[in-house]
Amino acid sequence: MTTISDFIPPIIVAQGAFWLMVALTLAGAFIAVTLPKILHNILGLALSMFGVTGIYLFLGSQFVAMMQLLIYVGAICITYIFAIMLSPPQELDQPKKRKTKVIAALIVSVVAFIGMIQMIISVNWGPGTTLTRDWSIKTLGQQLLTRYFLVFELISLLLAIAIIGAIMIAGIGQKRD
Repeated sequence: MTTISDFIPPIIVAQGAFWLMVALTLAGAFIAVTLPKILHNILGLALSMFGVTGIYLFLGSQFVAMMQLLIYVGAICITYIFAIMLSPPQELDQPKKRKTKVIAALIVSVVAFIGMIQMIISVNWGPGTTLTRDWSIKTLGQQLLTRYFLVFELISLLLAIAIIGAIMIAGIGQKRD
């Protein structure tokens, strides 16, 4: 009996899946930062976070992938509700973006991107770097507070930024009333 692996090597399928997740992440990030409507920005962010979930799965970190899916993609739905409820009507003219803020955001983004690339390059991605196969609560807790401490803290930081962003959106909506 012939299987698909007789025609396409599994490594090609795995690489294709990885690059598909990278493309989803980048496309979602591009949508999130370039389109003018907040609804499109939120959907782009959700698409980007879904792509990051796939990358975590590809790297063998199932726990972080599921937390990514539950926290970020789930939290995006809540942010979506806040954004729609607290935004001014779309019939109103959108405020013009200040060039200084756009340039500052671009500089911060480029510095963060360069820092992440340097971190990715400096990590040893060889065998034995993935989470152990012991999925007990004790092992997961130890891994989160030792080896994956940075990822755990970055998740907390991103959630704090999302809350601050929701508060800022609410403040902008109240100033126009």
